[in-house]
Amino acid sequence: MSRIGRMPIAIPAGVTVEVAENNKVTVKGPKGTLERVLAPEMNIAIEGEEVVVTRPNDLKRMKSLHGLTRTLINNMVVGVSTGYEKKLEVNGVGYKAAKAGKKLTLSLGYSHPVEMEDPEGLESTVEGNIITVKGIDKEKVGQYAAEIRSKREPEPYKGKGVKYVDEVIRRKVGKTGKK
Repeated sequence: MSRIGRMPIAIPAGVTVEVAENNKVTVKGPKGTLERVLAPEMNIAIEGEEVVVTRPNDLKRMKSLHGLTRTLINNMVVGVSTGYEKKLEVNGVGYKAAKAGKKLTLSLGYSHPVEMEDPEGLESTVEGNIITVKGIDKEKVGQYAAEIRSKREPEPYKGKGVKYVDEVIRRKVGKTGKK
């Protein structure tokens, strides 16, 4: 059995999980509602205060879907109860971020400011040189954070660019002069 797949998902207080036909899972919580259609082969059952995912047989495809299905449901439950956030840091002389309404404006050393619109369901805030992306959908939070980072990825010589707060940039030694 899959070690991740066989673990039951505890449903916290204030969160409801519903499974419709074709494995359409709806999770409602204090922060919002998430819906997702999961693999129809998996058996998703709600037993008391937890969700249990089982697989019909031990084919390779079923084994891989088992852990995935359980993790996706767990991410939905965590998202509607506590939410997800990613923090990015803007490093570099003259590099800065500003927020106006739903528009995030980044000055990243280009001849023009880079403007990004917050996607629906996500919220970004700027404090100094830290950008925080918050939302209930783990996938969307990670994707938007990756898009912000891709506007100017950190370079290895001076470390300038946009990086995740917990990311470590491997630094390189610059060229040395002739003696």
